[in-house]
Amino acid sequence: MFASWAKSFGVEQATNRARSLVRLSGGEVAVVEEMALRYQADVAKIESGGPAIIAAGKPAWYSGPSDGSIYWPPVGDFFVNEENWPAKRMADLNRASNIVVAHTPRTDSATFNSRGLVVGYVQSGKTTNFISVIAKMADENYRLIIVLSGVHNGLRKQTQQRLSRQLSETLPEKWKLLTDETRDFHAPPGNPLATLTPDQTAVAVVKKNAAVLTRLVKWLELQPSQQALRALPVLIIDDEADQASVATKSINPLIRRLLKLAKKCTYIGYTATPFANVFIDPASEDLYPKDFILNLPRPEGYFGPEKIFGRDIVEGEDDEPDAAGRDMIRVVPPETLNLLRPSSVAEVSGFAPSLTSELKDAIIWFWLATAIRRHRGDVGHSTMLMHVSERITVQEAYRQPLLEYRDQILTGVKGQDADILQQIRRVWDREAVAVPRPDAPLDVALFEQILHGLPPVIESVHVIVDNYRSKDRLNYGDEPQIAIAVGGNTLSRGLTLEGLVVSFFVRTARAYDTLLQMGRWFGYRPGYEDLPRIWMTEELRLNFRHLASVEAEMRADIEGYQRVGLTPMDLAVKIRTHPALQITAKMGAAQPQFISFAGRRLQTRFFKSEDPEWLGANRVAADKLIRSALKYGQEDVEASRRLVRDVPARIILDFFESYSVHEDSPDLDPALIRKYIETQTSSGGGLDYWTIAIMESDAGQVPLGGINVRGVTRSKLDDGRPGRADIKTLMSRRDRVLDLDVRATEAGTLTEPELMALRNSDALHKSRGLLVVYPIEPMSPPMDQSRDRVPLDAQDWVVGIGIVFPGEASAGTRLSATHLAVPLDDVALLDEAEAYETDTEEPFDA
Repeated sequence: MFASWAKSFGVEQATNRARSLVRLSGGEVAVVEEMALRYQADVAKIESGGPAIIAAGKPAWYSGPSDGSIYWPPVGDFFVNEENWPAKRMADLNRASNIVVAHTPRTDSATFNSRGLVVGYVQSGKTTNFISVIAKMADENYRLIIVLSGVHNGLRKQTQQRLSRQLSETLPEKWKLLTDETRDFHAPPGNPLATLTPDQTAVAVVKKNAAVLTRLVKWLELQPSQQALRALPVLIIDDEADQASVATKSINPLIRRLLKLAKKCTYIGYTATPFANVFIDPASEDLYPKDFILNLPRPEGYFGPEKIFGRDIVEGEDDEPDAAGRDMIRVVPPETLNLLRPSSVAEVSGFAPSLTSELKDAIIWFWLATAIRRHRGDVGHSTMLMHVSERITVQEAYRQPLLEYRDQILTGVKGQDADILQQIRRVWDREAVAVPRPDAPLDVALFEQILHGLPPVIESVHVIVDNYRSKDRLNYGDEPQIAIAVGGNTLSRGLTLEGLVVSFFVRTARAYDTLLQMGRWFGYRPGYEDLPRIWMTEELRLNFRHLASVEAEMRADIEGYQRVGLTPMDLAVKIRTHPALQITAKMGAAQPQFISFAGRRLQTRFFKSEDPEWLGANRVAADKLIRSALKYGQEDVEASRRLVRDVPARIILDFFESYSVHEDSPDLDPALIRKYIETQTSSGGGLDYWTIAIMESDAGQVPLGGINVRGVTRSKLDDGRPGRADIKTLMSRRDRVLDLDVRATEAGTLTEPELMALRNSDALHKSRGLLVVYPIEPMSPPMDQSRDRVPLDAQDWVVGIGIVFPGEASAGTRLSATHLAVPLDDVALLDEAEAYETDTEEPFDA
């Protein structure tokens, strides 16, 4: 994109456009201008017949597999012929893997040591991408491929199976496997020169375990191996690259030692949670992805955090995301948690869990949903995931109660027990219609048929406790399996839970990466998109919602830097913080970059419409705000809005002292807003004066500030969420610049960056904030043609607000790696023992 801008508009305009897409500070502009010149040179290369794939910050050299490729065509044929991939999906994979290869060095270079990172989605096809990259890089003469595959046998075995089937079996004469499904790496017999040859590509799938990696390193340090590695390029794929690879005492040094053994080495980390990786000190010789960070595209049909939990808008977006999410979350009350898990370490020994009503409902819906899938002709694997505690003894304590409950319900269904049938019917009535099926709604009249098919489903259920000590592991074979899996880390990293329908998740976790990796419910649900459900606490629901916004913003950063040709050594990825969650336990070189709302536009979306005290307090806060503004400011009245200009900042600060926002809007935390305004005014950064706008329509009148204000109407979404009203959009595009001399029709055609550019170019308003007050009429019926909305039906007038801050967008408190790092102290997380830090291996399954 930047190349076309530079070609069409020249360096200066291309740079200006880049600045509108990427959040840059003043000191970073020079870097963008330098990259613009570099990209203009790349454009010239393309025009003269060069390759079509431009790599950010690197010479362009790769345009995809050539006609003479050997390794990639059989892999591509496998996806088409064996997996029945449609043309579009195949084209997307081909394009995404080409881009990764294009960011690596040319193999005809004398020497190189490249380090990159590919950011995928949880349960989203990262393995498929790196298998494709492996095949394409084998065609570029890489002759040793090492895949570091997690820390547990389950993931290593799953990855090995995939590579064996999709690589070795499609071209057996060219691939030489150094590991298999039952055996991790051991030095092959004989001279290493017989293994590391120019005419075959050797592949090892290796667990990140100190003993295993030591064997691999020592074999490659042998003189014959070193002789071979002088000429053969080596590719290291680090799956789950944030786990064990970063800031560990044994694994990290072994990986770094591995990278130094070849003259030509490319290291590519793959992860959905790159927080620890981007916080590595860039100035060190560690695993910081200095050459590239790339996003994998979101696959079609993928269920990610924002689809399930919703999220807020991020900077640069013009279209509002679906903030409500889907009605798939069921709240586990906090008062029941002590029945589900020990409340202290002292209670772990001898803890006897209780199957609470919420857990029983989750189990019953799992059986019903599985029976529905069978009724639809889907006979694949079906899984329920239970994350209740990181303690293995607690996980084991669930086995017998779950088996007894299975037998109890099975006996009741077969014996037509009225109480049990009523319990099942209650769960059916609530869940069967909660989420519409994309192609056709679930026929609620099917209950008797589903009930008839329930006994064989319940009889087939296996209760599996899966952790790194257990022998009874979750292994999916050719026969369909119905399983309730109770586990810890072995189920929360990389491993795909086939046919996951229900998750019961009440385990505590205080870091972004830990939470997201435990979200095994993300992924694909073809044919049963309406059936998945998640039981969790309200706190966890809010945390996942925040993470959906963090993820969207992080990916926007990565994409923005790619567009303008910036590498991770030019600008570091920044991660928004959370007041209660740690980003990662491995904070490394993370440093606060800024605490700023500059260039941001915020608006309230969620309200406690059934809480008259909450609503009344906000109305009183608005009354005081307007009264003070009219006393000290200059009034300017038009038909649809009333402006009060030149309002001192202290009045705004007083307002945010008493105004409350809904918990689902952490970005609107009044305390953080107050702190930012105070910092700006005390440092001479502006915001000393504000404009207050009061929006009016014809929806009744409410007295505010000594005047009668005509209210506006905002109905709410029909999302079935009691106690929370979601109005979705409060501010129109025109409202963002209503204090400027801009016609509404013109404002409606401009993008968010263009609207902010107008504000920042105005001599008066570039240092003034805009606070918009929306007095919303309590009933607020929807428009006649609306299908997904219902009346607001609030207990009092609802006061919504919008805030527009001048300046360059910088998105709140964020962290990034700094080149002058002062490492922060690590915070230990309560978790299973880090078995990968030992010199012993996790035993293989019997």
